[in-house]
Amino acid sequence: MKKPIYFLPHTLLFSAVMILLAITARRYDRHVFIFDLCLAVVAAIIIILSGFNYHKYVSKVVKDAARGIKGIDHTYLEKFTVPVTVTGKEGDLLWYNASFKRKLSRGRECAGDNIDIYTGGIDMETLLLNSGTDAALEGRRYTILATEISYGYVLFFIDDTDYKTAADLYNDIRPVVASVNLDNRDEFERHITDDNVNQAMIKTESLIKKWATSMDAVYVRSGTGRYKIIMDEKHLKLAIDTKFRLLEDIRSIKISDYSNETTISMGIGRGAASLLQSEQWSLAALDMALGRGGDQAAIKTGDDYEFFGGVAQGVEKHEKVQARVIAKALMDKLTQADNIYIMGHQSSDLDAVGSAVGMWSVISKTFPNKTNIVINIETSLARIFLDNFIENGYDYVFITPEQARSKVNEKTLLIIVDTHSPSFVDDPELYKLCRNVVVIDHHRMMVNHIDNASIFFHDPFASSASEMVTELVQYINADALARPEAEALLAGIMLDTKNFVLRTGVRTFEAAAFLKRKGADTVEVKRLFSDSLNTYKTKSRLVSEAEIYNNSAIACTDDTMNEDKDIRMTAAQAADELLTIQDVQASYVIYKSLENMCVSARSLGDVNVQLVMEKLGGGGHQTMAGANLGKISKNEAREKLVDAINKVAGEGFDTASTIKRRNIQ
Repeated sequence: MKKPIYFLPHTLLFSAVMILLAITARRYDRHVFIFDLCLAVVAAIIIILSGFNYHKYVSKVVKDAARGIKGIDHTYLEKFTVPVTVTGKEGDLLWYNASFKRKLSRGRECAGDNIDIYTGGIDMETLLLNSGTDAALEGRRYTILATEISYGYVLFFIDDTDYKTAADLYNDIRPVVASVNLDNRDEFERHITDDNVNQAMIKTESLIKKWATSMDAVYVRSGTGRYKIIMDEKHLKLAIDTKFRLLEDIRSIKISDYSNETTISMGIGRGAASLLQSEQWSLAALDMALGRGGDQAAIKTGDDYEFFGGVAQGVEKHEKVQARVIAKALMDKLTQADNIYIMGHQSSDLDAVGSAVGMWSVISKTFPNKTNIVINIETSLARIFLDNFIENGYDYVFITPEQARSKVNEKTLLIIVDTHSPSFVDDPELYKLCRNVVVIDHHRMMVNHIDNASIFFHDPFASSASEMVTELVQYINADALARPEAEALLAGIMLDTKNFVLRTGVRTFEAAAFLKRKGADTVEVKRLFSDSLNTYKTKSRLVSEAEIYNNSAIACTDDTMNEDKDIRMTAAQAADELLTIQDVQASYVIYKSLENMCVSARSLGDVNVQLVMEKLGGGGHQTMAGANLGKISKNEAREKLVDAINKVAGEGFDTASTIKRRNIQ
């Protein structure tokens, strides 16, 4: 039924005025008098009939509403202490009980009002879908229950202000545990004087304590450069709203004989069932923050993580104690294994293949176990190297995932290199079959990382997996590498450092020097990076057709470029090339891989492209990242990318990224 014409007292008054005007017009013009009088009478008749129909309609709707409530007579609706109203299909308020008039309309006659006025703007469709909708009205808080009837809707307004206030208070005072770690404490002790170490520690602790006090929190120092903070949920929300300003305050600390920024990492356990669980979550979150490079706060709520910060460049760890300890533990694992498989990530690059070859070399020449590299050669981006390696008599080294899966037993050891995501390994099925797993990776920690590894060698400060493997080789068997294997490791380092430009530290050059002593020829390694003519043309077109957006270069492949079988590698090379353009701080290349649109992102460190890619469901490093956007169009991919760039830029790179436990390609 259409919305009726409302019968209101002032409509009759309007008709009476029309009649008086008609009588007045009689003195001046008889024809005008007759016309006005007829018009006034017709209007009065229409209004009276409309009023009659309206009251009939309201009665029908209200009775229908009463019948819909388990047969209760409609007169009982008036006696409800809960505010009740009946509306038409258009949301027009037809009837309300005394409680509704007293509590919500403040005694005002409100027939004809739209129900949106009393639902806080929440539309009827939303009210019907929800089992109860929260709304704040007239200084009180209600849960609105709505049901549909033949001619309209019935709404009940349950006043649960006291309950919700108590629930909010309970949630606000729930305890939250934060574990704080000073990222630079080892660097302080190694590179600055004792007086400046004390000065730095005092400044850092003072800022942390000041921040904790502002949060009404309990602050305890749990060790050198380590702190525990216990606060409540209410103050944690304030910290989130300010994007953990403490991180920026700590970075502002200046030390006279120390050039790097001072940074801290925070792990926060939120929403736990107990204080003990909250502390355990905070430690897990702290490990996640450190695994992502530090200088950030990670909040763990169940299986979900939220990240804030991650602005500062990571500081390279010079000590090799971890590599020595890992090498010893790995040797114990190798002696107990029957057969050993080494596997990289999907679409393996030179770093994945190089680190795998390095591990194969040291294991096969030191231990009697049968060792193979598991790889999908057809999808590898290191085909030039693999072809040369196989031609030189190393064809027996590589096996297919199908061959490996058929020989898995309880004593099989799987070593995964250059990735720590179970969904990104070259063959996820092989990973699921193997009980003994070792991970060697340098990428920033993902939420869905491999969590059942017996050895998890993860160093986000290393330049590459090949650098990490080179360090392990020196502790397991320094004489194991032959020239081709040394060149494979050097190629992996050169790929991920962009020829020793990005993320290059002292350890990187030490590893390269060791490989050079083992016979690695830089000229031969350089040939591994040569492109075909078609690849070079595609890369040149991408660079020439790129556009500049907010100091970022964005390039998109067209259909002809997507036919290039090496488009993923070409896109990455084009992204590197775009960084050489003046004033370009970050580069993004959108390309199509199989049926999915993907993005390859690069920067020189001024922009954290990892944060941009995480907003698109991807990840990576601060200077090198990527994302798989799924089956969308090129224009949709560009719009999503621009939106992610704007969000990160708008947050000043002190950005918050929410990541749930899901597959991140």
